[in-house]
Amino acid sequence: MNSKDPFRDSDYLQKNQYKDSSNLDARAELHRRFSTAKVRWQPWVFDLVPLEPGMRVLECGCGPGWLWRESVTRLPADCHITLTDLSPGMVAEAEAALAESAHQFAFQPANIQALEFADEAFDVVVANHMLYHVPDLAQGLAEVRRVLKPNGRFIAATNGDEHMKELPLLIPDEVRQRVASWRMRRNAKQLPFRLENGRQLLEPYFAHVKLHEYDDSLWVTDADLLVAYAFSMIRPEMDVPETAVTQIRDLWAAKIVADGGIHISKHSGVFEAYK
Repeated sequence: MNSKDPFRDSDYLQKNQYKDSSNLDARAELHRRFSTAKVRWQPWVFDLVPLEPGMRVLECGCGPGWLWRESVTRLPADCHITLTDLSPGMVAEAEAALAESAHQFAFQPANIQALEFADEAFDVVVANHMLYHVPDLAQGLAEVRRVLKPNGRFIAATNGDEHMKELPLLIPDEVRQRVASWRMRRNAKQLPFRLENGRQLLEPYFAHVKLHEYDDSLWVTDADLLVAYAFSMIRPEMDVPETAVTQIRDLWAAKIVADGGIHISKHSGVFEAYK
């Protein structure tokens, strides 16, 4: 693991960035409100999960259970789904949200690098925007393959190099200079698992790999939500001056007034891999 990258530091992710869904929700709210896609992200991913009655499904990095909460009424009969996350707080939120569901859900904290499940236990494994957080990705993928049944399927979502590319360019130069150690967002090209290299990383473990790209962008008309998104990725020890936050918010609000909104590209998709 690269010790300089907090987004691959299991301790930081579990105890800070993803101790609960607050940071994740700040980012998701921007996409929910301002997406231009014809189909929302979670239902689109759900449609790619090959569910049939009686299947056993594992999700690694379930977060607060959004994938299933939006489509719970569409689940086939007797489909048993196990939701896991490195963060116990996320698992607790997912369990609370799905507590009234009539379907068979199980919940437990788990690390994808050391899954406590038997060999060939699942028909489908899902990793929705989480593989780029895994410190030892090779070990994680080996574990996914191990717990998949023969002909089982792995559904892995991630972003590409062009995702949210306009966002860092919206930061004024003077703010960059004042807060030299602060990055508004991680460069997508630094993601260890992304659309551009995902096939190469998956092929040693899976017989067939197919990429489905998601057609979407953002047209943002609320500066406060854009600021909330940006600051959801700031590490706690980074002391960003309030004056810098105010300057950014005012700049973005003025741009929205002048242009009617702010266009931001998205570059996301799902790899569908067969054992």
